[in-house]
Amino acid sequence: MAETIGIGMLGYGFMGRAHSSAFRQIRHMTWPPPLIPELVSIAGRTGDAVAAAAEEFGFAEHVTDWHALVDDRRVGLFDNTGPNSTHVEPSIVAAEAGKHVICEKPLGLTADDSYEAWQRVSAAGVKHMCAFNYRFVPAVRLAHDIVVARELGEIVHFRAAYLQDWLVDPSVANLWRLDKSVAGSGALGDLGAHAIDLAHYLVGDVASVSGAMRTFTPVRAGADVDVDDAFAATVEFAQGALGTLEASRSCPGRRNSLRFEINGTGGSLAFNMERLNELEFSEGTGGFRTILVTDRDHPFMQNWWPPGHILGWEHTFVHELHHFLTAIRDDGDVAPNGATFEDGYRAAEVCDAIVRSADGQGRVLVSYRD
Repeated sequence: MAETIGIGMLGYGFMGRAHSSAFRQIRHMTWPPPLIPELVSIAGRTGDAVAAAAEEFGFAEHVTDWHALVDDRRVGLFDNTGPNSTHVEPSIVAAEAGKHVICEKPLGLTADDSYEAWQRVSAAGVKHMCAFNYRFVPAVRLAHDIVVARELGEIVHFRAAYLQDWLVDPSVANLWRLDKSVAGSGALGDLGAHAIDLAHYLVGDVASVSGAMRTFTPVRAGADVDVDDAFAATVEFAQGALGTLEASRSCPGRRNSLRFEINGTGGSLAFNMERLNELEFSEGTGGFRTILVTDRDHPFMQNWWPPGHILGWEHTFVHELHHFLTAIRDDGDVAPNGATFEDGYRAAEVCDAIVRSADGQGRVLVSYRD
């Protein structure tokens, strides 16, 4: 029998639901799991709401102060799914109390915040992961394996666009994601961080950026919006490739569209999250063929359904948390396939560089602290 690990979760919104669902699925779809997650307690500011979330998500207890999770000896893994402004301090405090930590992206509101989180959590000696779940899409992992095997030759282009439409309507309320003091940025940190991390994971470090940002609806429900609705950037990679990155929450018809394409001297790959189980592969200039990434020898598929039975977005969290629990059990590395707090920090440096470029600094060199 696998050992158990107590889960303490901060936050009960969208990501809290996704992570809780994944923890419950792990023991059923990956038996025996590396560790059996025990949902001990969940924290949130509003008593009635967090009580309802605890019942719905399957947590035994609920609290309104996240410090109680840190002080709870039953909790071995602190899962931070709270608003962006709560990512740094609770993660650091939990790690310094000896809890392993997974934190949703963006790691911090700024690169400075993210650097502090990485340095202090790493120094605590616990396992840490920044929750870039798209690394755990089977087709994305297959794309990574193809790139690492140099089947595309030398990478010359990378382009990614993450587009949504939920802010097209100007009557949408001024939510926390539209408040810079809580969110840090808009489409850049919410969606662009995913595109930036995929660029880093699939191609390597971004060396320079030239970016532009726009807020199309500056006032919502009578309140000023101080974050971006969209950004676009050209980037240069340290290994020489050119790229483009963009994200927007103001694209009618794009509900949750993440696309990327990689071009090399020997072939190309293309991915569209709206066709999540497929990877387009052009070997040389012969044209693209579609790989249905559901065979037993494809990434993550050994625990799921017979070939041809597709997976969904929610399964990326099962893969991600299974990977993290395995690293905890085996005292193994989260990197390179999982995103560590260092990866979260490096994405934040690129985000900050895009902001500086958009503020009038032109092309900005990205400098990473070690």
